[in-house]
Amino acid sequence: MAWYTRKAPPAGRLIPAAALLLLLLHLSAASAIGVNYGTLGDNLPPPAQVANFIKTQTIIDRVKIFDTNPDILRGFANSGIAMTITAANGDIPALTQIGYARQWVATNIAPFYPQTNIIRVLVGNEILHWGDESQVSNLVPAMRTLRDALNQAGYGAIQVSTAHSLGFIENADIPSMCRFRPMYERVLRPLLQFHRETKSPFMVNPYPYFGYSPEKANYCLFKPNRGVYDRGTRKMYTNMFDSLLDAVHIAMRVYGYGELGIVVGETGWASQGDAGLAPGMDNAIAYNGNLLRHVQSTGTPLMPNRRFETYIFALFNENQKPGPLAEKNFGLFWPNFSPVYKIGILRSEQAAQRQGPATPAPGLRPRHGGHHKRGAAPVPVAGKQWCVPKLGVSDQALQSNVNYICSQGINCQPVQAGGPCFEPNNLRSHASFLMNSYYQTKGLFPYNCDFAGTGMLTSTNPSYGGCKFM
Repeated sequence: MAWYTRKAPPAGRLIPAAALLLLLLHLSAASAIGVNYGTLGDNLPPPAQVANFIKTQTIIDRVKIFDTNPDILRGFANSGIAMTITAANGDIPALTQIGYARQWVATNIAPFYPQTNIIRVLVGNEILHWGDESQVSNLVPAMRTLRDALNQAGYGAIQVSTAHSLGFIENADIPSMCRFRPMYERVLRPLLQFHRETKSPFMVNPYPYFGYSPEKANYCLFKPNRGVYDRGTRKMYTNMFDSLLDAVHIAMRVYGYGELGIVVGETGWASQGDAGLAPGMDNAIAYNGNLLRHVQSTGTPLMPNRRFETYIFALFNENQKPGPLAEKNFGLFWPNFSPVYKIGILRSEQAAQRQGPATPAPGLRPRHGGHHKRGAAPVPVAGKQWCVPKLGVSDQALQSNVNYICSQGINCQPVQAGGPCFEPNNLRSHASFLMNSYYQTKGLFPYNCDFAGTGMLTSTNPSYGGCKFM
């Protein structure tokens, strides 16, 4: 997931009718807000519940998955939610054979379609970046063969595409200078021709997150900034997202395919991370909240009349994703459907969103699902109470609570060396002070002391010596 990673003429020209159809497709994609639904978690809800939540509680109208999970395809049946599914990278060489492609369609499409609204099949994910030579060289033949198999089965309405990281372009910072890397020309020219012939979109995964630096913070996050002027296009760019999309568009145009539609397959921001300045709740709120408003209201400087079908990464925080902590924290929601933060993606947030900025969801922290019920008005607990860890809570869970609390603007200095609550210098004592500080600061509601089931309320004041609990 990165905006970086890392000449024969086109075979034909669009006739005017086809060009008109593509224009209509661009316009019809307005306000198409999707989400990537990953499943690398041991605490995620059943797919049918996910489908119902998305349909009834959010403005999301489409979902992209990274496989062909039959439980998900069954769970989304009759929901009307548009589904994009993905053929595994390893299947690409075999998909060049029509017999295998027909069997793939019979197994992964026929049992579910049209009850499940499958609109698109992606052949692999970021193949040009991650794929081996066999997968790269067979990508376009596999796409053509799978398209033939879909047509033969009567499923011609289902598009075929593939998702790309932006590692295939160079000079991405200045759109007018952007070009596809020469090493990928042998694949990209026939791939773009395939998209033209089948009227399917070119899917890319732009991540300003990975281009972040303190100097570019506002530019990455859609915040007010001086902008970047592109002398080649004579356009001013005020955010990196638009710049990256226009860079891809320029590269396509150089090859002669500038009229093709573009879909944003992934983009997002981690709300928590191990180190560095990019991850963080405030940045995630700013980027995803501003992104949501941006793609619903306007195009890019070079494509002002287009609206881009956009899939935010990701639906849930996934606690079993490999890699750094940030990879586990790209989600918009906790597994209990509580928002990690509010950006206007919930239907219930729409009125409030028009009146103020996006904010962290108050108290809805629980990493493994809390017990606060959506829709019920929370009632503060009467009488003075303090929040402390339950007996028997593991050090790992306590450390997780401490890490989260200190990332939420709570003053953690009292438990640091020299602070009044540093002694006794043990994790349980420090976690007790901080969990109570969070509870007292964020609101005296039971769910603000849940901490994934590790916290409890007590009427006994835990203050001691010079360490005074709020």
